[in-house]
Amino acid sequence: MIIKNVRILGGDPVDLRLHDGLIAEIGPGLTGAGETVDGGGAVALPGLVDLHTHLREPGREDAETVQTGTQSAARGGYTAVHAMANTSPVADTAGVVEQVWRLGREHGHCDVQPVGAVTVGLEGRQLAELGAMADSAARVRVFSDDGKCVSDAVLMRRALEYVKAFDGVVAQHAQEPRLTEGAQMNEGVVSGRLGLTGWPAVAEEAIIARDCLLAAHVGSRLHVCHVSTAGSVEIIRWAKSKGWNVTAEVTPHHLLLTDDLVEDSPVGAYNPIYKVNPPLRTRADVEALRAALADGTIDVVATDHAPHPVEDKETEWSAAAMGMVGLETALSVVQEAMVDTGLLDWAGVADRMSAAPARIGRLPGHGQPLEVGAPANLTLYDPSGRTPVDPAAFASKSRNTPYEGMTLPGRVVATFLRGRATVLEGKLT
Repeated sequence: MIIKNVRILGGDPVDLRLHDGLIAEIGPGLTGAGETVDGGGAVALPGLVDLHTHLREPGREDAETVQTGTQSAARGGYTAVHAMANTSPVADTAGVVEQVWRLGREHGHCDVQPVGAVTVGLEGRQLAELGAMADSAARVRVFSDDGKCVSDAVLMRRALEYVKAFDGVVAQHAQEPRLTEGAQMNEGVVSGRLGLTGWPAVAEEAIIARDCLLAAHVGSRLHVCHVSTAGSVEIIRWAKSKGWNVTAEVTPHHLLLTDDLVEDSPVGAYNPIYKVNPPLRTRADVEALRAALADGTIDVVATDHAPHPVEDKETEWSAAAMGMVGLETALSVVQEAMVDTGLLDWAGVADRMSAAPARIGRLPGHGQPLEVGAPANLTLYDPSGRTPVDPAAFASKSRNTPYEGMTLPGRVVATFLRGRATVLEGKLT
């Protein structure tokens, strides 16, 4: 296949020849046998890698399946996703992670790398079979109880020590449980006006500080999931200044949306579409997160794609599930929050959304520069124009997006997985 007229990381137009799953040639005016795709001047990025996706299978196939989730990922420009462990049954054994891994291979819209649970049943009492999952066919390297915090310091220390044996990483959902009992939204002026139990920033920051110290103490790798506060940014910046092996991610929605929307959304107050864990924070937090992503304090943009069926979201606020879908809008939100504001260029986007997550997840074949001999995992993205978000057009099985009706920039034109088009002209192949 020859892809004509693309701009690698936004540079000068070139053509790409793909052969046997690799980039075989790069240059102007390439010709030859095989299919030709007109890139139309699109930006060419390494295939995106999501470090934090909920595919829901097994157990909640009413919300998402591996098939629909990977279709959604491909539509968003992703060639690999890390599937979180909070399924039913929980991905806390070699058998379950291998099931998810094989489903990913079967459906083939993108690579699926399972994340193993840190504790049995996500219950925070006993370490799961970390070694068995690492040695399984899925070769798990990221472990997380995401959705719940590993709040027991002794258990967290043991997990950090254990994963060192196979170069694993513990990805912590930083939420001190006692400080967030019954919490509904960010603790602040808006929660006070609405009468909703507040979710204090310190509940996140206290766990991050503790775990940075633990990771340094045992010499292990720590990854902090969905950082949401300015205080968390400062703690992570401090830990990195010490040379500790700490990485962090931020979600697209925490780069763009604020807690004001809970009070003043297009459909009025208490719209559960904005209910998420961790909660939307203040404008000052958003600005701190953007700056941290720009300067490298935060390493990764991760979607925390959290699909829910209609009945779990369209209900009263207190009963509604937490979470938002994000795979198909992530690149547009990052363009809006980071590129169009001058905080990141396309090389920075490639690092934060492809190279860094692949490196943290120890995912071979992904996140590599687009050069001759590299795997042909790439995304073509047209940053021009703006389009209203229509959840009815999503490939995901769920529609719980906070961007419905918003006009966002850009669109994914095509996605290639090892030289095979999974999306062409914005449509699944």
